[in-house]
Amino acid sequence: MLATTPTAKGYSDRKELHQTAARPRERAAPIERYGEGIAALASGLLIAAAWTLGGHSQAWSIALYCAAFVVGGFAKAKEGLQTLFYERDLDVNLLMIVAAVGAAGIGYWTEGAVLIFIFALSGALETYTMDRSRRDISSLMELKPETAVVLRDGTEAAVSVRELEAGDLVVVKPGERIPADGVVVEGVSAVNQASITGESVPADKEPGDEVFAGTLNGQGALIVEVTRPGEASLFSRIIRLVQEAESEKPVSQLFMERFERYYARAVILLSLLLIVLPPVALGWTWQQALYKAMVFLVVASPCALVASIMPAVLSAISSSARRGMLFKGGAHLENLGRTQVVAFDKTGTLTTGSPVVTDVIPLQDQGENELLRVAASLESLSEHPLAKAIVEAARERGLPLERPAEFQADTGWGLRAKLRGDAWKIGKPAYLDSRFATETVRETIRRLEREGKTVTVMQNDRGAAGIIALRDRIRPEAKAAVAALKRQGVKVAMLTGDQPGTAEAIAREAGIDWVYAGLLPEDKTDKIKELRQTYGYVTMVGDGVNDAPALATATVGIAMGAGGSDAALETAGVVLLQNDLRKIAGAIALGKRTMNIVKQNMAFALGVIVLLIAANFVQGLALPLGVVGHEGSTILVILNGLRLLRSPDRTGLAG
Repeated sequence: MLATTPTAKGYSDRKELHQTAARPRERAAPIERYGEGIAALASGLLIAAAWTLGGHSQAWSIALYCAAFVVGGFAKAKEGLQTLFYERDLDVNLLMIVAAVGAAGIGYWTEGAVLIFIFALSGALETYTMDRSRRDISSLMELKPETAVVLRDGTEAAVSVRELEAGDLVVVKPGERIPADGVVVEGVSAVNQASITGESVPADKEPGDEVFAGTLNGQGALIVEVTRPGEASLFSRIIRLVQEAESEKPVSQLFMERFERYYARAVILLSLLLIVLPPVALGWTWQQALYKAMVFLVVASPCALVASIMPAVLSAISSSARRGMLFKGGAHLENLGRTQVVAFDKTGTLTTGSPVVTDVIPLQDQGENELLRVAASLESLSEHPLAKAIVEAARERGLPLERPAEFQADTGWGLRAKLRGDAWKIGKPAYLDSRFATETVRETIRRLEREGKTVTVMQNDRGAAGIIALRDRIRPEAKAAVAALKRQGVKVAMLTGDQPGTAEAIAREAGIDWVYAGLLPEDKTDKIKELRQTYGYVTMVGDGVNDAPALATATVGIAMGAGGSDAALETAGVVLLQNDLRKIAGAIALGKRTMNIVKQNMAFALGVIVLLIAANFVQGLALPLGVVGHEGSTILVILNGLRLLRSPDRTGLAG
C-alpha cells in the first residue's frame, strides 16, 4: 500500500514501529490487538444488514451503509488525513476513502461500502501478518532479566540488573535466567542458550565457562562472576541490533518507496482526467466517468507492489535470528544473496584460536610422555599461549608435573630453568644453541613448519632433547562450510596476518584456494577493495579488532558473535551468534531465496494491476471485483513472503 501501511514509507517513520519493538503486540490491550479486525467484521455485518433492508426501507438501508462507512473506514480515514496534513503526502488510505465516498455519492452505496469493508479487512490481515513476521524477534524483549541476586560478603541480595557491575558475583538458581554475561566460578549445570546461539541442546557449564545474559539455567545452581553487565551484554547488543533490523530497509524497498510517491501522483492525475475528459470527448455521462475513475483509483493503487518486499525480508530476518544468525537490516540480507566471494579471517574464525600440541618428537632417550612431562613442567610458570597448550596436553595425558627451579624467561625467545638438577632451555628454533642444531634437527623443524605448525625446541646439557609442534585447531565445521559455499558457486579466500606456511596449511585443510598471508589490518582492507572491484559483492567474515576495517569495507561483514570483539560486532552487518560457519552458506541461500520471492511478488502484483486496469477500460469492471482483485493480490504476496518463516531448514540455517 501507499504511505501509512505497515509495508510502506510512513509506517516505519512513525513511533508505532519502535513501540512494537519495545512492547510486542501480544502484551497490548485486546482492543489495540484486535481493533482493526473487529471494526472490519462489524462493518461487514452492517453491510449485510443494510443489503437485507434495501427492499423494505431505503432510509434504514442508507443509514446502515453510513454506519458501515464510519466503523470500517474511520481508522483508515484518520491515517490518510494525518499523512496529508502532517507529512504533506498522499497515501492509499485517503484515496480509497475518496473512492468509496465517491461511489456512494453517485448512488453506488453497496459498492462503496464493500470497498470499505474489504479494504479494512485487508488492512487488518496485513497488520496481523506483519506482526507474525516480527514475533520471533520481538519475543527477545521478554527474555531480558529485570533483577539479579548478588552475593556480597556471604549474603544474597536482590538488585536491579542495571545496578550490576563487572566483578559482581550473582547467584543463578535452577530455572532462572542468567542476568548478565559472565564466567562460572562455582557450580555445574546445563544452560539453554537458544535465545543467543540458536542451539537446541543445552550447553554444559562448569567453572571457567562463559555464560550469557538472557539464557536459561537448568537443574544446577551457578555462581557467575559478571564480565559485561547491563547494556554491554551480548543479549542487550542483540536487542539493539534487532531494533535496527526492523527499521533498516533493503535498497529495493527504498527504491519502491521513491517510485511510489511519483506513482501515487500519477494515479491521482489520471483519475481526475478520467472524470473530466470522457464526458467532453467521448460523450460519457458524468456518472459513468466518475465510476470508471473510482474503479481506476482502486485497481491502480500499488498496494501489492509495495507489499512485495518487506514481509518477505522481515520473515527471513526472523527465521535466521531464530537459528543464531542476526541481520542488522534487510539491506544486508539482500546483499548477502548476491555474494560472489567470501573472505575469511584465519585465527578465531576458520580456527578456534587455541593452539594444541600435534607432535612430540624425542631426540634423546626419553619417550614422548617423559619429554612432554618435562616440557610442561618447565612451561608451568609461563603465561604464554603456547606454554599453556603444552601444559594442557600433559594434563590430558595425566602426566605429573614438577615445579622448575631457577626459572628465567627470555621474552620473545623462550625460557631456561632447572629440573631435577639438569639445565633446560625451551623455545623457538633460533633459541637452540647453534652447536646442537644438527642437519637432522633442522630438517625436522623445516618439515613441521611446512605443515603450518609452530615449532618449540628443547635442549639440555647433552644437546637437542626434543621437538614439540603446535598448531591452531581448524573449526570442525570449516571444511564443510567452505565446500557448501563452493557448491553455490561462491569463491572462497583467506585473509590473515599469519606466516604463509601456516596460512597455506590451514587453507589446504579447509579446502580454500585463495590465500593472502602476512597482511596488516590496512592490507586486509586493500585486498577487500580489490576483490570488490573485480567481483562486486564480497562478504568478509572475522572476529577481531584488526578485522573491523575489512568488515566495514566489504559489501557484507559477518562477525563471530561468541567471543568476537566488540569492534567486530558493532562494525559487521551480520552477527553469527553460534560461530557455526556452515550457517554462512545457508544465509546466502536464504538471501537468494528471499530475493526470488520478492521478484515473484513484484511480477505477480504488477501483472494484477495491469490486468485490472485493462479490464476496467476494455470490458468494464465492477468496483467490488476491482477491490477483491486488488486487495486479494496484496494478501497473496504477503502470504507468499511469509513462507520464509515456515521452511527455514531448506536454506541450511539449521546447521
